[in-house]
Amino acid sequence: MVSIFVADDASMRALGRRLAEACPSSCIIYLVGELGAGKSTLVRGFLQALGHGGAVRSPTYTLVEPYELPQRHVYHLDLYRLADPEELEFLGVRDWLTGDAILLVEWPQRGAGVLPVADLIVTINYAGQARDVILVAGSPKGEGVVAALAG
Repeated sequence: MVSIFVADDASMRALGRRLAEACPSSCIIYLVGELGAGKSTLVRGFLQALGHGGAVRSPTYTLVEPYELPQRHVYHLDLYRLADPEELEFLGVRDWLTGDAILLVEWPQRGAGVLPVADLIVTINYAGQARDVILVAGSPKGEGVVAALAG
């Protein structure tokens, strides 16, 4: 486990970039935090580090936003409005878990029982105007990411 203090949006995007650089080619990352905590801002930095130059929106209404990037396939899920975890099966979540896919999952608790276990859990807590970001490994892949970001 590692805890990282994040002062502002620019620092959150920078952390997202560092996370992308440390992330293996396939990984499942849960993003936990209250509304407005900075989950989508972190994802924005993550995707920009992998070469995405366009807009990054939270897929609150579409549930998933796929990004076909030169090095990797990234799926950004926002499960806030998910009515039933079984809906993930209809979206094809199992198909995304093959090969070099990275899943960035906001509100993962809403997909409990269907989502696979996370390699890394990123929890973003309010610390006044700043944020405290806690990274916890859930697998050997996650341990490697935590070790890379701890140093």
